[in-house]
Amino acid sequence: MISYEKDFYSWTQEQAELLKHGRFSELDIDNLIEEIETMGRSEKRELESRLTILLLHLLKWKYQDVRRGRSWQLSIDEQRLQFCKTLSENPGLKPALDEIIKDAYKLAVIKAARETKISKAVFPECCPWNLAQFIEEGFYPD
Repeated sequence: MISYEKDFYSWTQEQAELLKHGRFSELDIDNLIEEIETMGRSEKRELESRLTILLLHLLKWKYQDVRRGRSWQLSIDEQRLQFCKTLSENPGLKPALDEIIKDAYKLAVIKAARETKISKAVFPECCPWNLAQFIEEGFYPD
């Protein structure tokens, strides 16, 4: 058996082959469980990351209106699409959306304050937009 710790890639290939051939008793169950759980957390982090960037750009759009431009608009469009795609590929994350939005917004405020030099106190404490708004194509807050 290939060592999980010493050659992760080869270990994954070996585990896949064992699964394909129904050789379940030879599987490294403990490490497979760990990897599957890690994959789920990774998808949640990806969704939160996309949303953080989307909210960051929406905040910059709203609070730095003199700097609005095509680049920011395209960044909003891109992150909106990436967020929606990640969510559609992982519908099991929908029940966690309230928590994800709250966490992503907190990070977006920190990043917006750093990038814009605007005090964190200027930004609303809670996300001022709901899911339907920030995923709506063409939504740019005034």
